[in-house]
Amino acid sequence: MKLERILYVEDDADIREVVCMALEVIGGFTVRACSSGVEALTVAQAFAPDLAVLDVMMPDLDGPGTLRGLRALRECAELPVIFVTAKVQPSEVAEFLEMGVLDVVAKPFDPMTLPASIDAIWQRHQVGRQRMADSAPPGR
Repeated sequence: MKLERILYVEDDADIREVVCMALEVIGGFTVRACSSGVEALTVAQAFAPDLAVLDVMMPDLDGPGTLRGLRALRECAELPVIFVTAKVQPSEVAEFLEMGVLDVVAKPFDPMTLPASIDAIWQRHQVGRQRMADSAPPGR
């Protein structure tokens, strides 16, 4: 499956604008940008993203809280998620991965290479899903 629709959640307006431009212009993705986790939860089902890219540190509802909220929505329960954060100590990254995110992109990042980084994470996820499907017992 090709990555096309990204739900992007970032509370900093300047970062949000730069990332959206990079994802749309360089990556060719359709992006729905949200300024908060609360906003993301209100638009996620209608937007039907292939992937969510969430800032970790946000007021009111942070990235992990937004992830839990998405998992509670039937249509988004299996939505792949990538966290973007400056919190990249090995223990922090391990904690995020245990929450079920695909990967963590470290801030600061280069907006010019971000679309390729996100697509590479997506492709690894797709290969993993295909391997799991291929190894599943017949009839499942």
